[in-house]
Amino acid sequence: MKPRMHYAKVAPGAVAALRGLEDYVEGRRLERPLLELVRTRASQLNGCAYCVDMHTRDARAEGETEQRLHVVAVWRETPFFSNRERAALAWTEAVTLVSDRTISDADYAAVREQFDERELVDLTVAIVAINGWNRMAVAFRPVPGSYQRREPDTSGAGEDGRP
Repeated sequence: MKPRMHYAKVAPGAVAALRGLEDYVEGRRLERPLLELVRTRASQLNGCAYCVDMHTRDARAEGETEQRLHVVAVWRETPFFSNRERAALAWTEAVTLVSDRTISDADYAAVREQFDERELVDLTVAIVAINGWNRMAVAFRPVPGSYQRREPDTSGAGEDGRP
């Protein structure tokens, strides 16, 4: 498999714009393991093999179990996720699939039981960000398996290996 284009080299400003969303999310109080589950689920829904590979690797590095990673696509059918994680995964699906259906008041009420207003905005920005990365990766096809995890730069000044 060959990438169609190395879009980060062609348009570094576009990547920097997406990176800005990620920087915002990383500076919030949402749990990293939860964020990796959300990123993985959105990437599955969007058919982004590169991002599924990336975020399952990152999730493992955050201590996620193989069992939960194997079943995140069918999370509703398992007992392995907390109520907070279930709410985040359901919200991820609703926001990611917004073109297929409206986000209902019931969807909103369910996620609000687990997330305060600020956390919900931050979670939604995280979902918006991963959907943007997914669309770039699906369009330009970086090669799955080529991602090399780098430890996050806590100074806020570094590149973390995202496409």
